[in-house]
Amino acid sequence: MDKLVAQFPKQIADAIEIASRCEFSFYKNKTFSNVVICGMGGSGIGGKMVLQLFADQANLPIVLVQNYAIPAFVNENTLVIGSSYSGNTEETMTAVKLAKDKGATIVGVSSGGEMLQFCKENNYESVKLPGGNPPRSMLAFSSVQLINILSVAGIINGDAIDSIAKCRLLLNEELITIKDEAKKLAQHLYNKHSVFYTDSELEFVAIRARQQINENSKQLCWHHVIPEMNHNELVGWAGGNDSFAAVFFVSKYLSDRNIKRTELTTEIITKNNASVLMIEGKGKTVIEEAFYFTHIIDWASLYLAELNEVDAVEVRVIDYLKSTLEKN
Repeated sequence: MDKLVAQFPKQIADAIEIASRCEFSFYKNKTFSNVVICGMGGSGIGGKMVLQLFADQANLPIVLVQNYAIPAFVNENTLVIGSSYSGNTEETMTAVKLAKDKGATIVGVSSGGEMLQFCKENNYESVKLPGGNPPRSMLAFSSVQLINILSVAGIINGDAIDSIAKCRLLLNEELITIKDEAKKLAQHLYNKHSVFYTDSELEFVAIRARQQINENSKQLCWHHVIPEMNHNELVGWAGGNDSFAAVFFVSKYLSDRNIKRTELTTEIITKNNASVLMIEGKGKTVIEEAFYFTHIIDWASLYLAELNEVDAVEVRVIDYLKSTLEKN
Protein backbone atom coordinates (compact mmCIF):
# COMPACT_ATOMS: atom_id res chain seq x y z
CA MET A 1 0.00 0.00 0.00
CA ASP A 2 2.86 2.41 0.71
CA LYS A 3 4.05 2.02 -2.88
CA LEU A 4 0.57 2.74 -4.20
CA VAL A 5 0.22 5.85 -2.03
CA ALA A 6 3.66 7.04 -3.14
CA GLN A 7 2.56 6.66 -6.77
CA PHE A 8 -0.46 8.97 -6.37
CA PRO A 9 1.18 11.93 -8.19
CA LYS A 10 2.31 9.66 -11.03
CA GLN A 11 -1.14 8.08 -11.18
CA ILE A 12 -2.56 11.52 -11.95
CA ALA A 13 -0.34 11.75 -15.04
CA ASP A 14 -1.10 8.14 -16.05
CA ALA A 15 -4.84 8.75 -15.64
CA ILE A 16 -4.67 11.88 -17.80
CA GLU A 17 -2.85 9.86 -20.47
CA ILE A 18 -5.65 7.28 -20.45
CA ALA A 19 -8.23 10.05 -20.74
CA SER A 20 -6.39 11.62 -23.67
CA ARG A 21 -6.70 8.38 -25.64
CA CYS A 22 -10.47 8.12 -25.17
CA GLU A 23 -12.53 8.95 -28.26
CA PHE A 24 -16.11 9.26 -27.07
CA SER A 25 -19.22 9.71 -29.17
CA PHE A 26 -21.93 9.09 -26.52
CA TYR A 27 -22.69 12.81 -26.27
CA LYS A 28 -23.16 13.46 -29.98
CA ASN A 29 -26.71 14.30 -31.03
CA LYS A 30 -27.74 14.08 -27.37
CA THR A 31 -29.19 16.70 -25.06
CA PHE A 32 -28.76 15.65 -21.45
CA SER A 33 -30.91 17.05 -18.67
CA ASN A 34 -29.06 15.51 -15.72
CA VAL A 35 -26.18 13.24 -14.73
CA VAL A 36 -26.07 10.29 -12.34
CA ILE A 37 -22.75 8.86 -11.15
CA CYS A 38 -23.03 5.37 -9.63
CA GLY A 39 -20.18 4.15 -7.44
CA MET A 40 -19.38 2.64 -4.06
CA GLY A 41 -16.44 2.86 -1.68
CA GLY A 42 -13.11 3.61 -3.35
CA SER A 43 -14.88 4.21 -6.67
CA GLY A 44 -17.70 6.26 -5.16
CA ILE A 45 -15.37 8.74 -3.47
CA GLY A 46 -14.12 9.75 -6.92
CA GLY A 47 -17.69 10.64 -7.84
CA LYS A 48 -18.14 12.67 -4.68
CA MET A 49 -14.86 14.49 -5.32
CA VAL A 50 -15.77 15.42 -8.88
CA LEU A 51 -19.32 16.39 -7.97
CA GLN A 52 -18.13 18.85 -5.33
CA LEU A 53 -14.97 20.22 -6.95
CA PHE A 54 -16.72 21.06 -10.21
CA ALA A 55 -20.13 22.06 -8.84
CA ASP A 56 -19.49 25.68 -9.80
CA GLN A 57 -18.90 24.64 -13.43
CA ALA A 58 -21.62 22.05 -13.95
CA ASN A 59 -24.43 23.25 -16.19
CA LEU A 60 -26.62 20.26 -15.27
CA PRO A 61 -27.60 18.64 -11.96
CA ILE A 62 -25.18 15.85 -11.00
CA VAL A 63 -26.26 13.22 -8.48
CA LEU A 64 -24.13 10.53 -6.83
CA VAL A 65 -25.90 7.19 -6.27
CA GLN A 66 -24.43 4.78 -3.73
CA ASN A 67 -27.14 2.17 -3.60
CA TYR A 68 -28.99 -0.40 -5.70
CA ALA A 69 -31.71 2.04 -6.76
CA ILE A 70 -31.63 5.02 -9.10
CA PRO A 71 -33.67 8.27 -8.94
CA ALA A 72 -37.11 8.26 -10.54
CA PHE A 73 -36.08 11.13 -12.84
CA VAL A 74 -33.62 8.96 -14.79
CA ASN A 75 -34.75 8.68 -18.41
CA GLU A 76 -33.47 8.81 -21.99
CA ASN A 77 -32.06 12.30 -21.32
CA THR A 78 -29.90 11.17 -18.41
CA LEU A 79 -26.18 10.46 -18.60
CA VAL A 80 -25.32 7.64 -16.20
CA ILE A 81 -21.68 6.91 -15.40
CA GLY A 82 -21.08 3.55 -13.75
CA SER A 83 -17.81 3.64 -11.81
CA SER A 84 -16.71 0.28 -10.43
CA TYR A 85 -12.99 -0.42 -10.22
CA SER A 86 -13.44 -4.20 -10.09
CA GLY A 87 -16.33 -4.06 -12.52
CA ASN A 88 -18.32 -6.38 -10.28
CA THR A 89 -19.69 -4.07 -7.59
CA GLU A 90 -23.17 -5.43 -6.87
CA GLU A 91 -24.88 -2.13 -6.09
CA THR A 92 -23.36 -0.29 -9.05
CA MET A 93 -24.15 -3.02 -11.56
CA THR A 94 -27.75 -3.21 -10.34
CA ALA A 95 -28.09 0.57 -10.70
CA VAL A 96 -26.71 0.76 -14.25
CA LYS A 97 -28.95 -2.10 -15.37
CA LEU A 98 -31.95 -0.17 -14.05
CA ALA A 99 -30.67 2.86 -15.97
CA LYS A 100 -30.51 0.76 -19.14
CA ASP A 101 -34.17 -0.19 -18.70
CA LYS A 102 -35.02 3.54 -18.54
CA GLY A 103 -33.17 4.30 -21.78
CA ALA A 104 -30.36 6.33 -20.22
CA THR A 105 -27.00 6.89 -21.93
CA ILE A 106 -24.43 4.86 -19.99
CA VAL A 107 -20.64 5.11 -19.81
CA GLY A 108 -18.62 2.60 -17.78
CA VAL A 109 -15.39 3.18 -15.86
CA SER A 110 -13.72 -0.01 -14.71
CA SER A 111 -10.64 -2.24 -14.83
CA GLY A 112 -12.73 -5.12 -16.20
CA GLY A 113 -15.31 -7.52 -14.85
CA GLU A 114 -19.05 -7.38 -15.48
CA MET A 115 -19.08 -3.62 -16.10
CA LEU A 116 -16.94 -3.75 -19.23
CA GLN A 117 -18.80 -6.82 -20.48
CA PHE A 118 -22.15 -5.11 -19.88
CA CYS A 119 -21.01 -2.05 -21.82
CA LYS A 120 -19.69 -4.15 -24.68
CA GLU A 121 -22.87 -6.22 -24.99
CA ASN A 122 -25.09 -3.13 -24.99
CA ASN A 123 -22.93 -0.90 -27.20
CA TYR A 124 -22.13 1.52 -24.37
CA GLU A 125 -18.78 3.27 -24.29
CA SER A 126 -16.35 2.58 -21.46
CA VAL A 127 -12.91 3.36 -20.07
CA LYS A 128 -10.61 0.55 -18.95
CA LEU A 129 -8.38 1.26 -15.95
CA PRO A 130 -5.23 -0.59 -14.85
CA GLY A 131 -6.35 -3.52 -12.70
CA GLY A 132 -5.16 -5.58 -9.77
CA ASN A 133 -5.06 -3.00 -6.96
CA PRO A 134 -7.35 -2.04 -4.06
CA PRO A 135 -10.01 0.38 -5.38
CA ARG A 136 -9.19 2.96 -2.68
CA SER A 137 -5.65 3.23 -4.09
CA MET A 138 -6.94 4.11 -7.58
CA LEU A 139 -8.66 7.42 -6.79
CA ALA A 140 -6.63 9.37 -9.35
CA PHE A 141 -7.65 7.00 -12.13
CA SER A 142 -11.38 6.97 -11.35
CA SER A 143 -11.72 10.71 -10.66
CA VAL A 144 -9.81 11.81 -13.76
CA GLN A 145 -11.96 9.63 -16.03
CA LEU A 146 -15.14 11.06 -14.53
CA ILE A 147 -13.80 14.59 -15.08
CA ASN A 148 -12.91 13.77 -18.67
CA ILE A 149 -16.33 12.24 -19.44
CA LEU A 150 -18.14 15.28 -18.03
CA SER A 151 -15.75 17.61 -19.83
CA VAL A 152 -16.07 16.09 -23.31
CA ALA A 153 -19.86 16.07 -22.88
CA GLY A 154 -19.73 19.82 -22.23
CA ILE A 155 -21.17 19.50 -18.73
CA ILE A 156 -18.10 21.03 -17.10
CA ASN A 157 -15.33 23.18 -18.60
CA GLY A 158 -13.36 21.74 -21.47
CA ASP A 159 -10.06 22.50 -19.72
CA ALA A 160 -11.04 20.80 -16.45
CA ILE A 161 -8.33 18.15 -16.85
CA ASP A 162 -5.66 20.86 -16.95
CA SER A 163 -6.52 21.86 -13.38
CA ILE A 164 -5.86 18.28 -12.26
CA ALA A 165 -2.51 18.13 -14.04
CA LYS A 166 -1.28 21.01 -11.87
CA CYS A 167 -2.03 18.98 -8.74
CA ARG A 168 0.77 16.56 -9.56
CA LEU A 169 3.34 19.35 -9.47
CA LEU A 170 2.05 20.56 -6.11
CA LEU A 171 2.18 17.08 -4.55
CA ASN A 172 5.75 16.51 -5.72
CA GLU A 173 6.88 19.94 -4.52
CA GLU A 174 5.24 19.57 -1.10
CA LEU A 175 6.05 15.90 -0.45
CA ILE A 176 8.18 16.53 2.66
CA THR A 177 5.51 18.78 4.17
CA ILE A 178 2.78 16.29 3.23
CA LYS A 179 4.55 13.43 5.02
CA ASP A 180 5.27 15.58 8.07
CA GLU A 181 1.60 16.58 8.28
CA ALA A 182 0.59 12.96 7.81
CA LYS A 183 2.78 11.82 10.70
CA LYS A 184 1.27 14.50 12.95
CA LEU A 185 -2.19 13.37 11.92
CA ALA A 186 -1.45 9.70 12.62
CA GLN A 187 -0.08 10.49 16.08
CA HIS A 188 -3.09 12.69 16.78
CA LEU A 189 -5.51 9.85 15.92
CA TYR A 190 -3.64 7.04 17.67
CA ASN A 191 -5.68 5.44 20.45
CA LYS A 192 -8.41 8.08 20.08
CA HIS A 193 -12.03 8.30 18.98
CA SER A 194 -11.54 10.46 15.90
CA VAL A 195 -13.77 12.80 13.96
CA PHE A 196 -13.04 14.73 10.76
CA TYR A 197 -14.53 18.09 9.88
CA THR A 198 -14.53 20.13 6.67
CA ASP A 199 -16.59 22.80 5.02
CA SER A 200 -19.67 21.24 3.40
CA GLU A 201 -18.31 22.03 -0.07
CA LEU A 202 -15.33 19.79 0.65
CA GLU A 203 -17.15 17.00 2.44
CA PHE A 204 -15.46 14.39 0.25
CA VAL A 205 -12.15 15.23 1.99
CA ALA A 206 -13.61 14.23 5.35
CA ILE A 207 -15.23 11.15 3.79
CA ARG A 208 -11.89 10.15 2.29
CA ALA A 209 -10.27 10.51 5.70
CA ARG A 210 -12.93 8.37 7.34
CA GLN A 211 -12.73 5.70 4.65
CA GLN A 212 -8.93 5.48 4.66
CA ILE A 213 -8.69 5.32 8.45
CA ASN A 214 -11.41 2.64 8.43
CA GLU A 215 -9.83 0.47 5.73
CA ASN A 216 -6.10 1.06 6.00
CA SER A 217 -5.79 1.76 9.74
CA LYS A 218 -8.63 -0.56 10.91
CA GLN A 219 -9.94 2.16 13.21
CA LEU A 220 -13.45 3.55 13.72
CA CYS A 221 -14.08 7.27 13.19
CA TRP A 222 -16.76 9.58 11.84
CA HIS A 223 -17.10 12.86 9.98
CA HIS A 224 -19.37 15.89 9.76
CA VAL A 225 -19.42 19.25 7.99
CA ILE A 226 -19.60 22.92 8.84
CA PRO A 227 -22.04 24.64 9.05
CA GLU A 228 -24.49 21.73 9.56
CA MET A 229 -22.64 20.31 12.57
CA ASN A 230 -23.11 23.67 14.31
CA HIS A 231 -26.83 22.88 14.44
CA ASN A 232 -26.57 19.47 16.12
CA GLU A 233 -23.27 17.68 16.70
CA LEU A 234 -21.67 20.69 18.37
CA VAL A 235 -24.04 20.17 21.32
CA GLY A 236 -22.85 16.57 21.57
CA TRP A 237 -19.35 17.81 22.38
CA ALA A 238 -20.66 18.59 25.86
CA GLY A 239 -19.82 14.92 26.43
CA GLY A 240 -16.36 15.25 24.92
CA ASN A 241 -13.18 14.38 26.79
CA ASP A 242 -9.52 13.62 26.16
CA SER A 243 -10.35 10.28 24.54
CA PHE A 244 -11.54 12.17 21.44
CA ALA A 245 -9.45 13.67 18.66
CA ALA A 246 -10.94 16.20 16.24
CA VAL A 247 -9.35 17.09 12.90
CA PHE A 248 -10.25 20.14 10.80
CA PHE A 249 -9.20 20.32 7.15
CA VAL A 250 -9.19 24.07 6.63
CA SER A 251 -9.35 25.54 3.15
CA LYS A 252 -8.37 29.15 2.53
CA TYR A 253 -11.21 29.21 0.01
CA LEU A 254 -13.87 28.81 2.71
CA SER A 255 -16.54 31.48 3.00
CA ASP A 256 -15.81 34.14 5.62
CA ARG A 257 -18.74 32.95 7.73
CA ASN A 258 -17.56 29.34 7.71
CA ILE A 259 -14.05 30.44 8.64
CA LYS A 260 -15.53 32.16 11.68
CA ARG A 261 -17.67 29.13 12.45
CA THR A 262 -14.58 26.88 12.27
CA GLU A 263 -12.71 29.11 14.73
CA LEU A 264 -15.57 29.10 17.22
CA THR A 265 -16.16 25.37 16.82
CA THR A 266 -12.54 24.50 17.60
CA GLU A 267 -12.68 26.77 20.64
CA ILE A 268 -15.78 24.99 21.95
CA ILE A 269 -14.40 21.49 21.32
CA THR A 270 -11.09 22.33 22.99
CA LYS A 271 -12.93 23.54 26.12
CA ASN A 272 -14.31 20.01 26.46
CA ASN A 273 -10.76 18.65 26.70
CA ALA A 274 -10.75 17.05 23.26
CA SER A 275 -7.53 17.48 21.29
CA VAL A 276 -7.85 19.38 18.02
CA LEU A 277 -5.59 19.32 14.97
CA MET A 278 -5.91 21.92 12.22
CA ILE A 279 -4.55 20.99 8.78
CA GLU A 280 -4.23 23.99 6.48
CA GLY A 281 -4.64 23.52 2.75
CA LYS A 282 -2.00 24.39 0.18
CA GLY A 283 -2.48 25.17 -3.47
CA LYS A 284 -3.45 27.96 -5.86
CA THR A 285 -6.97 26.53 -6.29
CA VAL A 286 -9.42 24.58 -4.18
CA ILE A 287 -8.79 21.62 -6.50
CA GLU A 288 -5.08 21.64 -5.67
CA GLU A 289 -5.95 21.94 -1.99
CA ALA A 290 -8.23 18.91 -2.27
CA PHE A 291 -5.49 16.71 -3.73
CA TYR A 292 -3.05 18.03 -1.12
CA PHE A 293 -5.44 17.04 1.68
CA THR A 294 -6.01 13.65 0.05
CA HIS A 295 -2.31 12.81 -0.10
CA ILE A 296 -1.85 13.75 3.56
CA ILE A 297 -4.80 11.54 4.50
CA ASP A 298 -3.54 8.56 2.54
CA TRP A 299 -0.06 8.71 4.09
CA ALA A 300 -1.52 9.26 7.56
CA SER A 301 -3.67 6.13 7.22
CA LEU A 302 -0.51 4.10 6.58
CA TYR A 303 1.42 5.62 9.48
CA LEU A 304 -1.56 4.94 11.74
CA ALA A 305 -1.73 1.34 10.46
CA GLU A 306 1.86 0.93 11.62
CA LEU A 307 1.04 2.35 15.04
CA ASN A 308 -1.98 0.03 15.25
CA GLU A 309 0.18 -2.89 14.05
CA VAL A 310 -2.26 -3.86 11.30
CA ASP A 311 -1.98 -4.70 7.60
CA ALA A 312 -3.12 -1.69 5.56
CA VAL A 313 -4.07 -3.82 2.54
CA GLU A 314 -6.14 -6.52 4.27
CA VAL A 315 -9.96 -6.17 4.12
CA ARG A 316 -11.04 -9.74 4.86
CA VAL A 317 -14.30 -8.68 6.51
CA ILE A 318 -15.45 -7.01 3.26
CA ASP A 319 -14.45 -10.10 1.29
CA TYR A 320 -16.47 -12.22 3.72
CA LEU A 321 -19.50 -9.96 3.35
CA LYS A 322 -19.37 -10.05 -0.44
CA SER A 323 -18.89 -13.83 -0.66
CA THR A 324 -21.77 -14.43 1.78
CA LEU A 325 -24.09 -12.12 -0.18
CA GLU A 326 -23.26 -14.01 -3.39
CA LYS A 327 -24.57 -17.21 -1.80
CA ASN A 328 -27.88 -15.63 -0.77
